[in-house]
Amino acid sequence: MQRGEVDMCIVGTDRTLSNGDVCNKIGTYLKALAAHDNNVPFYVALPSSTIDWDIKDAKDIPIEERNSEELSHVEGIDENNKIKKVLIYPKNSKAMNLAFDITPAKYVTGLITERGITEASFDGLKKLFK
Repeated sequence: MQRGEVDMCIVGTDRTLSNGDVCNKIGTYLKALAAHDNNVPFYVALPSSTIDWDIKDAKDIPIEERNSEELSHVEGIDENNKIKKVLIYPKNSKAMNLAFDITPAKYVTGLITERGITEASFDGLKKLFK
């Protein structure tokens, strides 16, 4: 392997739908896209307790939205050595600070569970857990 090459990418998950779609912290989807684009296998490790057998469409997953101030402001030390919070973009700008993103199953090479590794699909999960 050359410097900078990656054998595989493995992430965790907060929720996995029975169809293999993965809901995890923001950035997981981008990692999956980068892995796909570079022919790097992308695996998701999960306990069976995070499999959601009821929600069938990722659009129905409730996504936590955090305070947009986490994005619009940074803290630093001012000229008086005091911590100061500073707005980093125009006041009229809007921001949405989502806590999770959805990675479609088509970008997941496999799901790693306590019962084995399977494809990211309903049939794969059903073989292991039902």
